[in-house]
Amino acid sequence: MRTRTYKETYGQLNGLFPYADTWAWYGVLMAIVLALPWLVPIYIFAYVTLVLIAVIGAVGLNIVTGTAGLISLGQAGFLAIGAYTTGILTTSYGWGLVSAMLASGVASAAASLLVGIPSLRLKGLYLAITTLAFSIIVVHLINDADSLTGGSSGLPVRRPDLFGVVPMRSQMAMYFLSLAVAVLVILATLNLLRCRVGRAWAALHDYDIAATLMGINLVRYKLLAFAVSAFIVGLAGSLMALNIRYLNTDSFGLILSIEAIAMIIVGGLGSVRGAVLGAILITLLPDLSRWVLGQFGSFTGSLASGSAAEIKGIIYALVIMFFLRMEPEGLNHQWKRIKRFWSEWPYSH
Repeated sequence: MRTRTYKETYGQLNGLFPYADTWAWYGVLMAIVLALPWLVPIYIFAYVTLVLIAVIGAVGLNIVTGTAGLISLGQAGFLAIGAYTTGILTTSYGWGLVSAMLASGVASAAASLLVGIPSLRLKGLYLAITTLAFSIIVVHLINDADSLTGGSSGLPVRRPDLFGVVPMRSQMAMYFLSLAVAVLVILATLNLLRCRVGRAWAALHDYDIAATLMGINLVRYKLLAFAVSAFIVGLAGSLMALNIRYLNTDSFGLILSIEAIAMIIVGGLGSVRGAVLGAILITLLPDLSRWVLGQFGSFTGSLASGSAAEIKGIIYALVIMFFLRMEPEGLNHQWKRIKRFWSEWPYSH
């Protein structure tokens, strides 16, 4: 049975991980992930690249919705801003990779203030509708700006070298770039949530009137939650543009925002680990479902292939309803239960 769970100092109480051996386990995981391109075929780690980009976006959304409690359905709009900013700066203006990615994050964060400031007095469904309207407006603006974004015809994206030295044309290079950004975003978010800013967001989520009485500036921390979340989502959009190398507004529809919400609901609201687990499951779910339907015969297989968007929407709806009814705390709660079981075995009950 695991002991030594007591804390003697504030440093131990605020530690990133409760146990020292956790660093060893994460080190093993990182070693496996780093060796993955040499262990599996190219299409597998290309798929893992998509998962890593989804993880970054889910962690960003989890900040504003899971931690701060501000429901946002505008993630497709922030992704589009980040993606098109990178595409325009790298292709039309010859910017470098890092500077274009940072500019994408800043552009998304600045755009979040446009929706954040008018939404300061809105909550719940009204805030969700406002952010959804913002996402729709962004897509229309991109389509109208033909000379800059390519409009409905799309925009090709150039993939510049990293720091002007490291070539980024291979899928392996894109995988390691996505992995590096994902690790930095996760570590930065974990540290942010355990400092004063994170505790203020948690207070907003629980009861904003009580938070105001405690001296927390609602305007400042709500806007900060929107900006930090949008910055991270903008980075995900930038990586998305660099990965697919061709942008079209059809990729930033309503289903993308629903997919992002599904990730944090399935994983567990307010948890970085939950956002990661949810992003992995939701990203794999459409292909997994298509494979399962294909096992029942050619008719269901052709139906899944011919109506992919509709099938995807139905699957997301069913998964969200299942988790809200059966496991509201998401996969993160199940992870804790399994870990607690093995920690206390054979005395667990």
